[in-house]
Amino acid sequence: PGIKSVAAGANPMDLKRGIDKAVATVVANLKSQSQEVGQDNNKIKQVATISANNDEVIGALIAQAMEKVGNDGVITVEEAKGTETEVKTVEGMQFDRGYLSPYFVTNSDKMEAELDNPYILIYDKKISNMKELLPILEKQVQTGKPLLIIAEDLDGE
Repeated sequence: PGIKSVAAGANPMDLKRGIDKAVATVVANLKSQSQEVGQDNNKIKQVATISANNDEVIGALIAQAMEKVGNDGVITVEEAKGTETEVKTVEGMQFDRGYLSPYFVTNSDKMEAELDNPYILIYDKKISNMKELLPILEKQVQTGKPLLIIAEDLDGE
């Protein structure tokens, strides 16, 4: 209807303002109908059960996972190879990718890169130019300790 209205001569800015008002009204209405779930495990289970197409077993598992990880945790749903449905908890952090190159492997039996008491550099962007990190890397090399770099991605060098 929006494109047809504009094609029929309606002012696109008036149309946008109307859509914005409608969105604000709908959001306000939803907020007035919403209920705080908080930390109430029974309410979480009810919401999870409804979201799981009224499957109480799945709802209970989701509530169990929510209770374990809390508000700041992350829940990842994965397809299982077997027939069991289960909740697994990973303490700390988990990354979806590993080392950048197989040359980093220190334990070839497990194909793992094991570092003893490393310095850890967390960079929340893509590393595309090592010049930015050079001063830190030069100081780190002087310590003789290993360095673990966690970054969004690495490009180039």
